Amino acid sequence: QVQLVESGGGSVQAGGSLRLSCAASNYSSNTYCMAWFRQAPGKEREVVAAVSTGDGRTYYDDSAKGRFTISRDNDKNTVYLQMNSLKPEDTAMYYCAADADRCGVFWYNEYRFNSWGQGTQVTVSS
Repeated sequence: QVQLVESGGGSVQAGGSLRLSCAASNYSSNTYCMAWFRQAPGKEREVVAAVSTGDGRTYYDDSAKGRFTISRDNDKNTVYLQMNSLKPEDTAMYYCAADADRCGVFWYNEYRFNSWGQGTQVTVSS
């Protein structure tokens, strides 16, 4: 099973930026769907963005379009989430997830992901 370790969270003011990293190990497939999810207190976990490590195709939730950018560095087995123009409503625990297949049309489905990181906290103050 893939091991995932997130980093890069922190506290910023509204309008600021953060870059999250997800370092993966124990890859056993040629391609993975790597995704970022987030969960705020009292709310359900929601998908933010995903990337297929094989072809680099990216997917975004509407809340992330235009502000967040997901990318991958296959040499480093690392996926990034660059978050700009942060808003207080972006405050949440952010999780990295992996599925040993390309993302495809069901890129947003959390139940397909069988590897999860421990999460990194992002707090945006107004």
